[in-house]
Amino acid sequence: MAKIDAFFKLMHDTGASDLHLVSGNPPILRVRGDMERVKYKLLEHQELKAMLFEICPEEKAKLFEETGDIDFAYELPGLARYRANFFMQKNGIAAVFRSIPSKILTVDELGLPPTVQRLATLQKGLVLVTGPTGSGKSTTLAAIVDHANKIRKDNIITIEDPVEFTHTSQGCIISHREVGRDTKSFAAALKGALREDPDILLVGEMRDLETIFLAIEAASTGHLVFGTLHTQNASKTVDRIIDIFPANQQAQIRATLSDTLKAVVAQTLFKRIDVKGRCAALEILIVTPAVSNLIREGKTFQLPGVIQTGKKFGMITLEDSILEFLKKRWISPEEAYDKAVDKAKFLPFLSKPPDDLGLV
Repeated sequence: MAKIDAFFKLMHDTGASDLHLVSGNPPILRVRGDMERVKYKLLEHQELKAMLFEICPEEKAKLFEETGDIDFAYELPGLARYRANFFMQKNGIAAVFRSIPSKILTVDELGLPPTVQRLATLQKGLVLVTGPTGSGKSTTLAAIVDHANKIRKDNIITIEDPVEFTHTSQGCIISHREVGRDTKSFAAALKGALREDPDILLVGEMRDLETIFLAIEAASTGHLVFGTLHTQNASKTVDRIIDIFPANQQAQIRATLSDTLKAVVAQTLFKRIDVKGRCAALEILIVTPAVSNLIREGKTFQLPGVIQTGKKFGMITLEDSILEFLKKRWISPEEAYDKAVDKAKFLPFLSKPPDDLGLV
C-alpha cells in the first residue's frame, strides 16, 4: 500500500471530490465544493515528491522532470479511480487528485432529465457536454455512454487525457485510449479512429482547432461524436467553436456545424442545502431545423429564445433549471444568483441586494 493511499481513503470517507497536496501546506480536501484543511503537518517538497512518485508511472515521472506538469490516472481497486495532475509551483511540487467513482451512475441516478439519456440513441452527429472545470461533464458523458453500451451493438472508442470512467463491454465493444500512453494526441487518435470502424467516438476534451475540426468531420461522415468544452451555455458553445477558426473558414464551419450538431448540454454544479451533496443545473439545446438555420445564419444570439420556447423538444434554459432547484429548496438563492447568466431573474430571491460588483 502506497503512503498516499491513506489520503484517498480519507477522501472516500468524507465524500471529497478533490485532494490538494501542495508543498508548504497541509493536505486539503474539497468537500461539497468547499476547501477543508486536513489536520496534518505541512508538506515538505522532498517528502511530498517521494510520496507522489511512489504511484507515478515511470514514463510520466520522466516527463514531469522535463516539463514540470503531467496528467495520469491512478486506481485503488474497490475504492475509486483518480485523475492526477502534478505540477511545480513556487514552494515546490504540488498535485491535485479528482475522485472518479468506480460505479458509473445512470442518468436516472444522477437526476438528469430523460432528454440526456435519449442522446445515446442518436445514430450520427455531434453532441457537446459543456461547463466549467469540475461541473460533472465526465460523469454525464459516462452515463450516456453507459446507456449506449447497454442498448446498442456498436464499436465505441473513447479518447481521454487521462482515461477517467472505464466501461466493461456489454452490447458494444469499448476501447479506451489515453493520450500520452496509447496515442500522441487527441488529433492523432481521432485520425486513427476513423480507420478503426467506429460507430461512437468520445473526445474527452476538444481543446484545439485541429481536434475540433476532426470531431466535426467525424460527425459529418456518419459517426456519433461526444465531446466536451469549457463553455457556460449553449449559445456561447456554438460561438466558441466557430470563433476558433480563421475568419475565412468560419462561414463553411458554420454551415457544417449547423448540419452536424445535434445537442448541447451545458451544466453547472450547485451545493445542496437540504442534504449533503451537489446537483447539476442543465441548459439543453436540441438542434431542430430552426436552430440549424440560426447557426447557419450566424444568429446565435437568438438561441436563448428558441431554448425558452423549445420545451416540447426537451430543451430547457439554465435559468429555468436553477429556478426549479430554488423552488424545491435544494440550493441557496445566493448561489443561484451567482451562477445564473440572467441574474435579474433571481434578484427577488435574495435577502439583501448584491453590491456593485454583482456579488452577494
